[in-house]
Amino acid sequence: MVSAPHEAMHRIFQEYPGLFSQLSDVLGLPLPPLVSAEILTVDLTENEPLERRVDTLLRIRTENDGPFLLVVEAQGKQDPGKTASWPYYVTYLNNKYRIPVLLLVVCQDHATAAWAARPLTIGLPQWPTVTTRPLVAGPHNMPVITNVAEARKDLALATLSAITHADNPDVDAILKTMSVALRDAPESIVEPLVEFIAQGLGNRPAAQQWRNLVAVDLSFYTSPLSEEIRDEGRAQGRAQGRAQGRAESVLLLLGARGVAISDRTREKIRTCTDPELLGQWLVRAAVAATGDEIFREDLSADR
Repeated sequence: MVSAPHEAMHRIFQEYPGLFSQLSDVLGLPLPPLVSAEILTVDLTENEPLERRVDTLLRIRTENDGPFLLVVEAQGKQDPGKTASWPYYVTYLNNKYRIPVLLLVVCQDHATAAWAARPLTIGLPQWPTVTTRPLVAGPHNMPVITNVAEARKDLALATLSAITHADNPDVDAILKTMSVALRDAPESIVEPLVEFIAQGLGNRPAAQQWRNLVAVDLSFYTSPLSEEIRDEGRAQGRAQGRAQGRAESVLLLLGARGVAISDRTREKIRTCTDPELLGQWLVRAAVAATGDEIFREDLSADR
């Protein structure tokens, strides 16, 4: 099953094809300035009943050199099957389009990045016939951007950097930098980048940190993520209101019946946030002889 981080690591190139221009400088790959980038179909299936798809495929045009194809593969873990798939992708695309092919692999952990960077050879050990050398972007070579001005220079690159550093100990600082850098950007730019970061963090603890930052620092703009956060906040507020109301009802009923309530019992009732449990306590409060009896689950049956 395709994960959210997997989607974010390659789909950002579909949304911002020019991202590779800045990324190539970061990865030490000298290229002429990009003129254009065109999204191509990712389906590499032939007539045989064997489906093959790359994650993202772009046709890149530069000022001086001819066009080339950029294959972007998001890799969340080591996969021995890629030893056969990646060379196939490169040779198939080169044969189909008759232009050079560059394979970029985006990772989020050092071990996977080191594995992906190994040359893949087809042929004899003493004489490889075909060698595929992926270009790898990951936590080992992507910049850690914690400077707002630097992030604003290229928001797409900064977003990819935040995604690849999802497991970095300083991820909170990275995310805070991104939330501040996005404040003054047009909403059309902010929305996809916020969503890409949310996808890229997956179910990591940092995902909740990003949600909090979006709710506070980017509260002015609307998106599926921000609306989801606000809906959660409203739902939590309603639940808290119901719990507080029921807690006061329990105390009011006990007081009306003249039942003595200790400070410990009063505190336990008022700090409870479970409306269902408070409802049970409210029923027991109608027959309890002491405040602590409302916590007895067998009280209703005894009476």
